[in-house]
Order: sequence, then C-alpha cells, then structure tokens
Amino acid sequence: MSVFAVEYVYSPDQNAVRDEHRPAHREWLGTLVEQGRVLTSGPFADGTGALLIFTADTENDLHSLVSQDPFARAGVISAVKTTEWKPVMGAFVHLV
Repeated sequence: MSVFAVEYVYSPDQNAVRDEHRPAHREWLGTLVEQGRVLTSGPFADGTGALLIFTADTENDLHSLVSQDPFARAGVISAVKTTEWKPVMGAFVHLV
C-alpha cells in the first residue's frame, strides 16, 4: 500500500456546481476515511483547490478511485495532480 498526495485544482466559474455536489463529495470522502483509503482532506483556504491524502495499491488504482469522486463526475475539478508520498515523521509515518 502506498500513500499519495492528490491536489485538485478548481475553477472559480464552477463554484455553484461544486456547492451543489459538495454533500455527495463529502459523503464519498467520509466512506473512504472509514475504509482507511483517505487519510485526510480539505480545501485550500483561498478556494483554488484541495489537498487529499489517499492510500492505494498503485497509481492506477488511485486514478480509478478519484474518478468516482462526485466532483469528478460533475466535471468541477479543473486538474488533478497525484504524487506518491513517503511520510517520514508524524501521523502517517506508520503507513510506509
């Protein structure tokens, strides 16, 4: 199992659509938190995107999972950057 940092980029012209789909997005994330697939997530303070920390077997598995996000299905994520991450200190170090 690997840990991945996932950055979502949001377009300001999609704010209303994101607001509409936010409850489903957060429900989806909550389920993944319960499963141990999402370690933490949250929007950037300036509203330009979000950072999510996932666990996944492979990057392909991660991409498949992220494509199920209600935000992705609604088309309100402008870009996604995924990077495998190796925590060396703190709350997630036990995962590597």
